[in-house]
Amino acid sequence: MKVAVYFATGYEEVEALAVVDVLRRGGVDVSMVGVTGKAVASARQISINMDQTIDEVNHDEIDMMVLPGGIPGVDNLKANETLVENLKAFKKEGKWIAAICAGPTILGELGLLEGEKATCYPGCEDALTGATVVNERAVVSNKIITGKGAGAALEFGLAILSVIKGEEAACKIAKAMIVSE
Repeated sequence: MKVAVYFATGYEEVEALAVVDVLRRGGVDVSMVGVTGKAVASARQISINMDQTIDEVNHDEIDMMVLPGGIPGVDNLKANETLVENLKAFKKEGKWIAAICAGPTILGELGLLEGEKATCYPGCEDALTGATVVNERAVVSNKIITGKGAGAALEFGLAILSVIKGEEAACKIAKAMIVSE
């Protein structure tokens, strides 16, 4: 399974990089995709070089799209037509989509959370249109995975890993990272 994590200027570092880290530790093929360029600056001006830009991605080869939160990162993700069109196509095709913090608001605004359970950063719940909002750190609902925020980034990454590689693999990585003992 191939995963793409999308970075836009103003992304939340922990939410984006924890997912990449957990998935790579778990042996998942994951690509950091720059939506606003080849090097993308975070909300706290930490610039990271991407594996590729969104224009270089063949979305037919991607099995899961992951959206970190962060302001203005979420707004910059939402402004990218290629990203938005692919999110809609992924939902229609029954492919996996994951988003954390304010990221799930993009899914809600696009109508992709209809009938799903979802979580998000506290105060953003009204934008989860169509979802049953749950107060959990990471939620898997059909082919949608959502996370609450930076403090839940490891659980979110492990939930994604569990879906891809199974619960045993996720537990092994959690134990190795001392997330759980």
